[in-house]
Amino acid sequence: MTKKQEAVETKEITEAPVEAKEMAEAPIEAKVEEIASAQIGSVIVPEVPAEIPSSPEPESLINWVPKTKLGRDVFEGRISSMDEVIESGKKVMEYQIIDKLVPGIKNELVLVGGRAGKGGGIQRIPVRITAAMHKSGRRFHTAALVVVGNEDGLVGMAQGRAVETREAIRKGIEQAKINVIKIRRGCGSWECGCGTPHSVPFKTIGKCGSVRVEILPAPKGVGIVAENEAKKLLKLAGLKDVWVKTFGNTSMRFNLISALFDALKKSYNYDRGNE
Repeated sequence: MTKKQEAVETKEITEAPVEAKEMAEAPIEAKVEEIASAQIGSVIVPEVPAEIPSSPEPESLINWVPKTKLGRDVFEGRISSMDEVIESGKKVMEYQIIDKLVPGIKNELVLVGGRAGKGGGIQRIPVRITAAMHKSGRRFHTAALVVVGNEDGLVGMAQGRAVETREAIRKGIEQAKINVIKIRRGCGSWECGCGTPHSVPFKTIGKCGSVRVEILPAPKGVGIVAENEAKKLLKLAGLKDVWVKTFGNTSMRFNLISALFDALKKSYNYDRGNE
């Protein structure tokens, strides 16, 4: 080994303990800051999305295979709005069409059934249970009345029947979506005259069984002056101020809601000359 190589090795040996000594004598705060800065520099911060991703499609649309021409047109995007469906005059045969075109549609159960309440009287329930006598005994069936709407001019109603309550409600919701109609809204009250679609443009009359219903325009601020169960249908239809007159056996909720639906349906084809 040459004298030059010996000098280099001696220098490395003498300098190493000095560096270790300096690190040992350094304050703890400085070490912590140095380690933290090194870790922060090595971490990759993920990008925050500018918009929250939209919710997935309803479960009814995941495995939907259209069976009608209208369903295929909606599924493939050739029809993109409910107005196009109504203008075409084609009958909706699949409830998935409404789920696709009106994603924010809501549903409500009308209290049509009754059972014995505490202290007498009748306690209203969402379903009506009936029984038929057979050789094997009583067989029970459940009926549910469902109203749907987007609170913006689209509304529908239907009755679902099944043995199980859950199945009856499901059938009612699907059929109510198929029965969706568009109603005409306006401001037909001479006391208001604002021109906004908060009420009906004129009086309409609907009938079902012994029940007859009149829907009259009302000024802003009046609200929906009707029976509580009737309010569900009118609210989902997008009406905010109306007067409702009823005649007949209105305790029969099926007939009452059906008469209201008939009156709303006549908002487009009602002939005022026949009043």
